[in-house]
Amino acid sequence: MRPTTIRFLLFAVLILGANCWAQERPPIGEKMAKAYGLDSWDQVEAIRYTWNVQLGTLNIAHAWEWEPKTGKVTYEGKDKDGKPVKVTYLRSQLNSQPDAVKNEIDPAFINDNYTFLFPLKAYWDTSATVIDQGTYNLPVGSGSAELVAVKYPAEGGGYTPGDTWELYVGKDGEVEYLMYHRGGSKKPSLFFVTWAGHKKAGPLLVSTDHRGNADGKPIRVFFSDASVQVTGSDTCMKAE
Repeated sequence: MRPTTIRFLLFAVLILGANCWAQERPPIGEKMAKAYGLDSWDQVEAIRYTWNVQLGTLNIAHAWEWEPKTGKVTYEGKDKDGKPVKVTYLRSQLNSQPDAVKNEIDPAFINDNYTFLFPLKAYWDTSATVIDQGTYNLPVGSGSAELVAVKYPAEGGGYTPGDTWELYVGKDGEVEYLMYHRGGSKKPSLFFVTWAGHKKAGPLLVSTDHRGNADGKPIRVFFSDASVQVTGSDTCMKAE
């Protein structure tokens, strides 16, 4: 029961939903988080989405449902033999789960969930240092944006210590591009993607399409079937 996973986008945070700063943060961090739904986060009861990646001939999909308040996670995907897998577990009871859940499925959840909610996770995470580096020209095309670096420590920084994420943030607080520098020796050491396909899913704003290069190879990471259920509702609002 091993899902097919990919490690190059394993965003490095182990702390999910922390609400305090490890140090003083620049105002752009809060502006960015607010643009993606920070003020309405307490209304969120459940989030559903499918994380997809295309890299060369590689195509992977993970379908998730997550209840932030209870920590309940449901995963649907395929194992290493291509057979369908569906697992539901509580993250608070992870130690009692089979090895496949602890060592494969939950790390994949952390990766995919962090990608999906990156502007909020970067704001919440207490282990990262967030630096406003001022206004820079966009790496592609014309125009400029505020360059925000999210740096993780060389030790104790999650799955890939020493990583740096550089966000190009527009005047509206929305991320336009992301560049990643890996801190360790794992590959890819560098990738750059657009932060596009913005859609509203209930009170949250999500970027559903990321295209670029991973160590010079074309890559696309995108989210499909995204929806959010809010307090007092029995239905999910689709991203549109």
